[in-house]
Formats: sequence, structure tokens, C-alpha cells
Amino acid sequence: QYSFKEVFGTLVVQKKLFDVVAKPLVEDLIRGKNGLLFTYGVTGSGKTHTMTGSPGDGGLLPRCLDMIFNSIGPFQAKRFVFKLDDKNGVDVQCEVDALLERQKRDAMPVPKTPSGKRQIDPEFADMINVQDHCKVEEVDEDNVYSVFVSYIEIYNNYIYDLLEETPFDAIKPKWNNCNTPVRNGDFIPPQSKILREDQNHNMYVTGCTEVEVKSTEEAFEVFWRGQKKRRIANTQLNRESSRSHSVFIIKLAQAPLDADGDNVLQEKEQITLSQLSLVDLAGSERTNRTKAEGNRLREAGNINQSLMTLRTCIEVLRENQMYGTNKMVPYRDSKLTHLFKNYFDGEGKVRMIVCVNPKAEDYEESLQVMRFAEMTQEVEVARPVDRPLCGLTPGRRFRNQAFREELSRKLEMRGGPINGEREEQSVSEMFLQNFPPLPSCELLDVNDDQTLPKLIEVLEKRHNLRQMLSEEFAKNVLAFKTMLQEFDSSVVSKENYIQGKLSEKEKTITGQKMELERLEKKIKTLEYKIEILEKTATIYEEDKRNLQQELESKSQKLQRQASDKRRLEARLQGMVAETTMKWEKECERRVAAKQLEMQNKLWVKDEKLKQLKAIVTEPKNEKPERPSRERDREKPVQRSVSPSPVPNAPPVRLRHRRSRSAGERWVDHKPPSNLPTETVMQPHVPHAITVAAASEKALAKCDKYMLTHQELASDGEIETKLIKGDVFKTRGGGQAVQFTEIETLKQESPTGRKRRSSPSNPDPAEDAAESEWTDVETRCSVAVEMRAGSALGPGYQHHAQPK
Repeated sequence: QYSFKEVFGTLVVQKKLFDVVAKPLVEDLIRGKNGLLFTYGVTGSGKTHTMTGSPGDGGLLPRCLDMIFNSIGPFQAKRFVFKLDDKNGVDVQCEVDALLERQKRDAMPVPKTPSGKRQIDPEFADMINVQDHCKVEEVDEDNVYSVFVSYIEIYNNYIYDLLEETPFDAIKPKWNNCNTPVRNGDFIPPQSKILREDQNHNMYVTGCTEVEVKSTEEAFEVFWRGQKKRRIANTQLNRESSRSHSVFIIKLAQAPLDADGDNVLQEKEQITLSQLSLVDLAGSERTNRTKAEGNRLREAGNINQSLMTLRTCIEVLRENQMYGTNKMVPYRDSKLTHLFKNYFDGEGKVRMIVCVNPKAEDYEESLQVMRFAEMTQEVEVARPVDRPLCGLTPGRRFRNQAFREELSRKLEMRGGPINGEREEQSVSEMFLQNFPPLPSCELLDVNDDQTLPKLIEVLEKRHNLRQMLSEEFAKNVLAFKTMLQEFDSSVVSKENYIQGKLSEKEKTITGQKMELERLEKKIKTLEYKIEILEKTATIYEEDKRNLQQELESKSQKLQRQASDKRRLEARLQGMVAETTMKWEKECERRVAAKQLEMQNKLWVKDEKLKQLKAIVTEPKNEKPERPSRERDREKPVQRSVSPSPVPNAPPVRLRHRRSRSAGERWVDHKPPSNLPTETVMQPHVPHAITVAAASEKALAKCDKYMLTHQELASDGEIETKLIKGDVFKTRGGGQAVQFTEIETLKQESPTGRKRRSSPSNPDPAEDAAESEWTDVETRCSVAVEMRAGSALGPGYQHHAQPK
């Protein structure tokens, strides 16, 4: 869903569309404000029909012209009173100069037919036959108006003048009977025009033909002449598809009358020039649907590019307005947006008519068009301030007309020029009254001698007066001749002086014209260079944007790779630490096992050697009978240590085995399945917490751990192992035990074999004393604490491998 200020159905008439959309723009034009009207949409959606209309039902353009001339018809100035210059300005001329311009125009070889006698072309007569007679209310009657029209097109981002006179149709070349184009050496193809900026920073097209028109018919004839030169082509979507953007410009010049209300005020500052631009945009199209190729494909690319630039400018204006940014609007990327830059900057009102074709095939393009058109409604531009008033009294025109009518009426009542003759006669009569009056000339008597002398005297006086007047007149004539001669001489001298000055000025003007031509050529060259530099800058900016995007993507990729590398390094470090710890424990375990194995082998060898030595050195006498194992078990406390080989040796003092870490806190883990041993040597750990099963609470209070483990040895005896370890805190808040050493406590029972000396008749006392120390098994029944590899025997084993 899209929202617009007004939505028209498929059956809407041209008058309703004109009243809603274009009529306010025409009212603003006559009040001195600028306006711009777009028709926008996909190809074949009816843009040209909306702008031009059809026979019997004129479109927006003829209705705008008709409303303008209906409003200013009685107040139009004569031709050439307003004269446009080549810098987007307007000058005002007096009636005499305008008359000379009209005479020059009438003296041309092919004189133009006056608009009143012009025959309307029947091809478009029905389009301008508008019966509505719409006009603007409250037109300033003290102003005079003139209308100028021009017609241009923007084709492939180049501007061409459609009203420019060419030898023949430049768009459609002549063809001969052989179906080949005719070569014409005199033919000059149409030249593209250049955009420039005037002193008020308004954009205009230099060298563009601007025609002064005085009626709707004359203006639409000019439009139709240019419309025939517009580029159209047949595509898959439209039989007469516009291949260019056309711009019909209506300029309205107005200036106030002087204080008498008779002539135009000769002040350029009081001239107001407003313009209304009617733009028929070429339709956006997809080449895969139009099947365009060659020139059609190139044209479609330029059309879509200019429309995309228009959309980009609107989006940047909207962003600057909504977010307060100051981004540069890319007007110069397209001639279309560059020409109407002032409208987007606030120099007038802009209206856009969105044409939509309800065909299902145009669904996607129509959505894009309506989305863009809806976004343009959010852009607001500042409105220009109205021009100040000239300060003259309003109603001058009608007062002057009333005065003239009254004067002519009185002259007719008085007889016209007869009054002038009477005035001349009265002047001559007054001059004759200065002479003496003539006396009566009637003679009644022959002898009358008074009448004639009196008459002679009066005539002599008159004659003398006449002579005096003649002499004075002659003197005056002579003085006047002298004055005329002096005046002629002074005039001649002044003419010579003026001629000299004029020749100097003409030389100066000629030099300035040559300088102007040189500067114009230089300006054209610089503008061409500027255009090339702008294109180069655009290419460089595009490359810069692409490189920045590539740099950003690569930097993001490098950051991702660095983060992946850091995660991999951390993971590898954890794996390496874990593997190192694992292998260290495995190596320690293997080394400890190997040392245990080697110590066991060494002990076995030592035991064998000692037994062999004892057998070799033992005397042959009988060994005394030793008490049985059962009695030893019944009385373990009364068992004595085996006597030393030396007689009367002191007995061995019994003592408990103490831990080397008596100052530390221990966890003594004794499983309930262990059997009590009746050995003299018992493990004793002070300050120990004795538990039947390992618990986290007990491990948290201690820093050493000892496990008492029992297993059955190969000879059927119970072997007790004390497994020691260190308690560590883990990262998760728990406790871990690392085993460091193992102590083994083993009890052996003596066998029935006895070692005796070799003599056959031994002495009983000697035998008894010898049996006390030669009974190896009896001596080995008592455990002795020892180090691994010592010479004390294998009674008690202690092996450890510190970490």
C-alpha cells in the first residue's frame, strides 16, 4: 500500500487532472513564481498522453497555455518590448526600439504570418480547442506581459534544441531509391547544448531558441514543430516509446507601467521573469522485456541512469532533511537533475504525476515507481520570497485609458482641428492690431482737403512702421543666421569629435568582441575539460568506494581470521597443556613402575645372594626347633627380636614408624574391607582424619592423602601398601589428589627349612647359640625399616619417586 495526495482512476478526464495538479502551478507562474511538473512512470504507462492529450481532449500542456493567454490576453505587451538576452535575463525596450525590431522582422525574406491570420494546423487543432476558458483571478492589471517558449530534449545525457532550424530533419535522414542514405555535404548535425549558471545561480541552456508567442495556437504550433523532431522508437512494450526526456519551458516576463499608465517602466530591476517547466520523462524499462539491442540498448541504459540519479538526489535531500546531515547532492551526475537543481533547492514548486499501467507484466516496475514517488513526498523545499512592489499607484492603466477616451470625445465635440486654425488667426489679428487704425476714406466733396492728407499721414506712419519692422526682422534674420552658422560649426566640431570617439569606441568594442570570442572559446574548452574531469572524478570516486568496500571486507576477514587464530591458539595451548600434563603423569607412572620393577629385581638378587652366603657360611650342626607360627600369632607381644650373631647382644628397641610429614594434615583413608595386621610395626600418622571413604569435605581440610590398600602376595601372605599423595584445589572448586609415593608393609612366615653347620657332632650349647642367629626366617619375621638397595635385608620395602 502506498499513500499519495491524490489518486485518479482510469476514467478520469483531463480537466479534473488539470484543475488539481497544473492549475496551481499556472497561478503561481502569473504571480511571478517558478514551477516544475513531472510525468513519471514505466514505459507505456501514458506519460506523453497525460502531458499532450489526444484529439478532442487536450492534455496538461495545451490547457496550461490556454489558461495563461486567457488570463493575460488584454495586458500583453507588443512584440519585442521584452527581449531575452543570452544569459538567462530579460531587457525592456521602448516602443520605438520595439517598432524597429518589428520592421526588421517584417523585412525578412520569408515574413512571418501574423498570429491573427495564422491557419491552425488541423493535425493538432482539436487538442487546443479547449472550451473551458479557464483563467486566473486577480491578475495585476498595471503590468504588461510577454510569453516565451522553448523546447529541448535530453537524449543519451546530451541536451538538444528541438526548435533549432536545420537544413532538413536531422533525426530522420533522407533516403534515395537505392535504400541508402543521401550524402549531403552541407548538412550539419544538431549540436548539443551546454548548461550554465546565471548571476542568480539559476541553471539555463545556452544558445537555446526562445520564441515569443501571443496566443495559444501560436505556442502549441511551436511545441508541435519540436515534437516532430523528438526521438521515439518502436519497442516490444510501446509502439511509440519516448527515447529522451523532453522539457517544454514557458517563460513569463512582466513589468509595471510607468506613473502615467501609458508605457512600460524602463527599469530592468522591476522586471519579473518566472518559468513553468513541463517535463515528459522517458519511461524506465527492463531490457530483458523490451528486447533492446544496439542503439535502443544504449538509450535504455542512459534513461535508467538519469532516472536513478534523480532518485539518488531525492534520497540524499530526504536524508539531509530528516537526519540533519549535510551530504552533497549529486546533481551533476545527470543533465536532467543538473538542469532542475534550483527547484530541488527551493526555487519553486515541484509536482510529480505518477503514471501506472495496470498490466500484470508491469507489476514489479510499478511497485518500484510508486515506492520512489511516495518517498519524494517527504522532501520539503523552502519557498522563495515574493518580490517587493514597485511603489506606483495601482489602477494607472484604466485611468490613462479613461483620460484618452474623454480627450478624444471633447475634440470631436469641438470640431477637431478647426479650433487650431482659429487660434492661428487670432494670433495674426493681434499682430495687425499693433498698426495705427485707418481713418475714414469716404470723399463727399471735391474740395475736401482733409481726408486725403490724413490718409496719407496714416499710410506713411504704417509704411515707416513696416520699414522699421522689416529692418528689425532683417537684423534678427542676420543674427539668427549668424547663430545658425555658429551652431552649425559647433555641431560639425562636435560631430567630428563624436565620430572620433565613436571610432575609438568601435575599435574598443571590436577588441572586446574578439576578446569575448576568445574567452567564450576558452570557456567552452574549460567546460569540456571540467566535464571530462567530473567524469574522471566520478570514475575515481566509484573506484575509491569499491576499494574502500574491498578494504573493509578484507579487514573484516582479517579480524575474523585473527579471532579464529586466537581461539585456535587458546585451544591448542589448552590441548598442549592437557597433553603435557597427561604425558608427564604417564611418564612418572612408567618411571615409578620401572623403578619398582628394578628395585624388586635387585631385592630378589640381594636376597638370593644373602641366602647363598648364609648357606655357604652356615655350620653343619642342627638348628634348634623354633616355635610354631600359631604360637607366635597367639603371643605377638612376647616375640623377641632375633639375636645378633654376637653373643649377649642387646635387644632391639621396638618403635612405631612415623611419617616424614608429621607437621602436615593428612586424610587417612582405610577401607572397611581391610584386615587388621598383628605386626609390631604399624603406620602412625598424627593429626590425621580417618575416613572409610574419600569425601570432598575431608579433602578440603587437608593437604596430604594416604590410602591403606591390602592384597594377597604370591606366597599367600597379606601385603599392605600405603599409597601417598598431595591434595590440590581444582579450577572448578573441587579437590584433586596426585599420588607421589608408595610404602609396602609385608609379613612373612618362616618355612620348615633350617640352616645348620656341616659338623656331625656339634655341641648342644653351641648349637643353641648358633641357632639363635643362623635361623634366617626367624630373624626375618620382624620388620625393619630400610631404604631400597640397603644391606639390611628385604624385610621392609620403601620406594618413592618424587615429582
